[in-house]
Amino acid sequence: MSFPQKLYTIKEIREAKDLISKGYKHDLTVDGTEDFKNKVNTAFGHLKTAGYYDFFRTHIKEVAEIDGITQLRETEIAIWTNQYVVENPVDAASLLVQKAFSAKEYLDGELYYGGNAEKRSIVKRTEFLQVLKEKTVDITVKQECQRLLNLWSESALNF
Repeated sequence: MSFPQKLYTIKEIREAKDLISKGYKHDLTVDGTEDFKNKVNTAFGHLKTAGYYDFFRTHIKEVAEIDGITQLRETEIAIWTNQYVVENPVDAASLLVQKAFSAKEYLDGELYYGGNAEKRSIVKRTEFLQVLKEKTVDITVKQECQRLLNLWSESALNF
């Protein structure tokens, strides 16, 4: 059985969950300009360092460059984002984790959007930043993780 192309129906979601439970991981693709691809791949490196890469490719199969607002395309198992979001690879990596977590909640039949879901996904995002900060040997990445964690702790979304 191959992974469904789209996740619209209950049958498609069940097939996807069955494959994931057996260890399925997507072959990630990045669609966009060379600069965009390079920056996303740098963010993937941070996912690998923190041990989140397999989590990400379990729930996302594509990151695509668009000229618009970042969005999780849960039925397409994709994240659409723009070049400005990936300028900072540490912040981009944390956003990718946040969106992958929302995709997981979609597959699990949870309410994956709205206030409480957004708070849960931000917790996952900040958890990633903390883990990356602890695991990386790159001092500039450690400093950027701390800067972002400080911003999130000051956010009105913090609970």
